[in-house]
Amino acid sequence: WRKRLGEEQLAALLQESLSVAHRAGALQTKDLQRVVVDTTVQEKAIAHPTDARLTHRAIQKLVDLAKREGVALRQSYLRLAKRAAIMVGRYTHAHQFKRAHRALKFLRTRLGRIIRDIRRKIEGNAALEDRFAPLLDLAVRVMQQDHRQRGQKVYALHAPEVECIGKGKARKPYEFGCKVSVITPVTAPKGGQFVLHAKALHGNPFDGHTLGPIIADLQTQTGVEVERIHVDKGYRGHSYPNRFKVWISGQVRRVTKAIRREMKRRAAVEPVIGHLKADHRMGRNYLKGRDGDRANAVLAAAGFNFHLLLRWFERLLRALFAALCRVIGSMQYA
Repeated sequence: WRKRLGEEQLAALLQESLSVAHRAGALQTKDLQRVVVDTTVQEKAIAHPTDARLTHRAIQKLVDLAKREGVALRQSYLRLAKRAAIMVGRYTHAHQFKRAHRALKFLRTRLGRIIRDIRRKIEGNAALEDRFAPLLDLAVRVMQQDHRQRGQKVYALHAPEVECIGKGKARKPYEFGCKVSVITPVTAPKGGQFVLHAKALHGNPFDGHTLGPIIADLQTQTGVEVERIHVDKGYRGHSYPNRFKVWISGQVRRVTKAIRREMKRRAAVEPVIGHLKADHRMGRNYLKGRDGDRANAVLAAAGFNFHLLLRWFERLLRALFAALCRVIGSMQYA
């Protein structure tokens, strides 16, 4: 369903939530002209990646696929691989790193044997080669990758698009998923801090390099030109065309009283991100592939906006009901 709908239609859903908020009076045009831009990490539903676990999972998946396709392996190594994966964790916990490295090498050797055995058995069968090719490529990458190597690595066999992102948090040094840009008003709209734009950004780009495309996309969706953009210090060195519209937290030059008040409200985007993660399923993404990453970010933002709209309409109905009660009461006394 999400693939048939596509990211553009989901973005239209987010755009419609803002349109309804504007017509209902919960969001004004000035709220779209001064915005806060920030990035967060949308984590994928994967286990914490370790070399031993990834190698063991590659062995399991290859053996399962071989059984389903009727490819008879010389030996599956399932029992031995499970024991070796357990011992890697135990030896590492006990700081017996030579033994842990030996057990990991044992796992990788067995994975290599299974890969070579499968390639020998399916050689010349085009259908089986096409069926095994994606998993074999991932298994080879898992077997050859090292934790010190640079560049993209495999962190999950069922989600090879996952990236390792370090945001400098002491509690969580590394997060595994993709980066998401979130835009909210820097003002205080009557209906609450609506999410004006949300987009998944793959490839772990530098925050400042994403500012120009994100703002252009926001202006296309809302039809309102952005006058002031407030960002944190992670956007220093940005490539936005009009740098005089961008205000970085801690900036001193050209800061007036009105802009200083807005800069104090830059942190209002943080609780919005927290609610997106805790209440609207951005904290752990279960949707498949990069399309799933993009869809989940937009759906979480739309769900957050509709939640604010329901609360806004509830307040309007309560005010209307209270006014009706006062009118009825005055008519009875008259």
